[in-house]
Amino acid sequence: MNGLRLFAAVCGALAACASTRPLPGSVRAVRHLVTAGGDRVDEIVTVRTRGEVRQAFLLATEAGARPSVVALMFPGGPGVVGLPADVDELARGDMFIMRTRDQFRDPEVAVAILDVPSDHRSGMDDDFRTGREHEQDVTAVLDELKRRFPDAKVFLVGTSRGTVSAAFLGRTLGPRLGGVVLASTVLAGHRRSLSLRDYDFGAIRVPLLFVHHASDGCWVCPYAAAREIGASYPLITVNGGWAAQSDECEPLSAHGYYGKEAETVAAIKSWMLGRSYPATIE
Repeated sequence: MNGLRLFAAVCGALAACASTRPLPGSVRAVRHLVTAGGDRVDEIVTVRTRGEVRQAFLLATEAGARPSVVALMFPGGPGVVGLPADVDELARGDMFIMRTRDQFRDPEVAVAILDVPSDHRSGMDDDFRTGREHEQDVTAVLDELKRRFPDAKVFLVGTSRGTVSAAFLGRTLGPRLGGVVLASTVLAGHRRSLSLRDYDFGAIRVPLLFVHHASDGCWVCPYAAAREIGASYPLITVNGGWAAQSDECEPLSAHGYYGKEAETVAAIKSWMLGRSYPATIE
């Protein structure tokens, strides 16, 4: 009888300890590639967030590395990455953060690219991006990243419409973050879409960086508005690149730093790592 009581007490104590820790994410698929560019690992990780809702993200790392920075990235548009069940079917895609993930990742920097949650498979609108449920989902992802990389600083990196997520979450989750990067920031809009033109960026209490192409032709991301913000916050201005192969608001254009990916990524990484970075990329 005493033995049964002791067993029950031990089980109860273990359960209590486990309940205070973040739930570990389940890994749906792993791909390990040894290339000339490094020993790379891609994982599709899923965490439980709100009840039965699942939040998936792609984790791109160097094998065995202990990164000092994790870049948690928010795609533009509706935010749909479409992570497959099999990581070998993972497409590079046109979006800036997907096609540059191998340039971002290195022994010092890990990359986490957020997909849409399971209850918003068709995409996230601005109401969701600025709401409590999105914050809960990203908090669960942060818990998982901190479990894996307890000594790393997490930076939110938003591009285009993803800057809405990064800006609002930068304000609410600030104490847990190392900083926020807003690239091709949404600074114009209409009654059906939100603009960050009048957003209180001072409410983001962590380091904040803006990145913008001087020739960004997307009407919701005017460079002139970014240049005004650059009078108060660090701004990296990108020039040049290749002729657009997409619409002006799509990623294979100045809006997505087309032809200037390597220089843009290097500058963002230098800023996140606390090193000197160029204010202008020619």
